[in-house]
Amino acid sequence: MKTKILSFIFLLLLAIACKHEDVQLYNSPANVYFDFSDGQRDSLLYSFALEPSRLSDTIQLPVKLSGIQLPQDRQFIIKVDANLDSTTAKANLHYKPLDSVYTLPANTGSIKVPLVIYNKDTALQSKSVQIRFKLYPTADLDTSLNTLIKGRVVFSSKLEQPSWWNMWMGGYFSQVKFQLFIIVTGQTSMTTNSLDAPRNLYYVSQLTTFLANPTTWIAKNSAKGYVLDKQDDQTYYFYSKDNPQKKILYKYDAQGNRFFFIDENGLHVN
Repeated sequence: MKTKILSFIFLLLLAIACKHEDVQLYNSPANVYFDFSDGQRDSLLYSFALEPSRLSDTIQLPVKLSGIQLPQDRQFIIKVDANLDSTTAKANLHYKPLDSVYTLPANTGSIKVPLVIYNKDTALQSKSVQIRFKLYPTADLDTSLNTLIKGRVVFSSKLEQPSWWNMWMGGYFSQVKFQLFIIVTGQTSMTTNSLDAPRNLYYVSQLTTFLANPTTWIAKNSAKGYVLDKQDDQTYYFYSKDNPQKKILYKYDAQGNRFFFIDENGLHVN
């Protein structure tokens, strides 16, 4: 009997201790952190290259709660690291400045914070820029999970040479030619399967026809919003009305006795 009583007292004390530990755990400060996927780690990569008419886009920063959901709104802060060694993107040119504070709605454990990035800068065709950002504590939410409170977005409008390029487009690659291919055909890739030759050669012929006479294509595809803006009798700029900052030079060449698009290397696109 005495042994049973001692065992009961021991179990009772153990239950009280566990309950006390639980109370301590749930009373700990709530935190917010970036919930990037395993593949992303702490970075998000983006390119405007496949949609050259797009002037801006929104990257969703995944912020998650570590703690108990409450029936009240709580605030947290994200700031961009303005150090030039960390953030090479410029506010208002490459991205919309972040809000001073963000709100985690009541009874929720996560939120997507919009980061608006811009495709205004033509230099993005040759280089990437990055935005580094960090979570900061408020009276509502802490940020003590130090390894999960920083992140970055890296973006550009560069086009890299795809594996299928040489097979269908020839040995010379330029970003401008690839960009024109995407605009004209609506395709971002082709296969390297010889059985797909009829379809792939059709896309190549569409580009060839466009290069020879872009005004006809513009007239037939007015809904796409592209224009040839005349500068003088020998110079035009081709661009989307949705993104007029991103222009492609279309210039007369006396030796060839015709107009050519000019790529990023100053060479004719043909």
